[in-house]
Amino acid sequence: MIKAIGYIRVSTNEQVTDGISLDNQKAKIEGYCQLNDLELVEIISDAGLSGKNLKREGIQKLISKANDKSIGAIVVYKLDRLSRRVLDTLKLLELFDNKKVAFHSISEKIDTESAMGKFFLNVTASFAQMERDVISERTSDAMHHMIKNGKYIGEIPYGYSLSEDRKTLLIDEKGQEIKALIKKLHEQGQSFRSIAKTLTMEGYKPYGKAWYPMTVYNILNYKIPVD
Repeated sequence: MIKAIGYIRVSTNEQVTDGISLDNQKAKIEGYCQLNDLELVEIISDAGLSGKNLKREGIQKLISKANDKSIGAIVVYKLDRLSRRVLDTLKLLELFDNKKVAFHSISEKIDTESAMGKFFLNVTASFAQMERDVISERTSDAMHHMIKNGKYIGEIPYGYSLSEDRKTLLIDEKGQEIKALIKKLHEQGQSFRSIAKTLTMEGYKPYGKAWYPMTVYNILNYKIPVD
């Protein structure tokens, strides 16, 4: 039986989206491996992380597993879980192919063990990139329209809320308290992972489903956009 590794990822915004949660992806991968005689030895997770690049702990671990040839297959729930950039996705798939590691994407029914699967994968990735580019153009136009009308643009940063007029950021005292604690712990030399554990143990309300190292990093490094 071929040894397989599952990879799951969800961004902060996607954590509440039906069908894309980590638990849902995990269940789909487990079921797929059972049906296709794949021995699922591990599921690697990147929780609360965007797929805009490959600078993710989980994806780097996946690359390492492919390089050491300890597995024969990689399974994802959906192609864009690997990356939202076609170039990055194709680089990963080229690596998997060179290392003789089959790639399976459940939603798109992709299996690179076949020539048709490889062809369909390239076509799917290209169309996905085109769709995101179109969405990006539309989003950009909408943002310019909002700026002209005096609306606040950008993600609401942790420690703030948006006023009823949708223009002004309001300070959230509890959120600011948590931000100050995060900064203090970081200055004391604690890692983002350690800080996330501390916040969880102390019972602080998480930003999303849970406190993740990348969430802590984003809170520390987020800059409020200025027009």
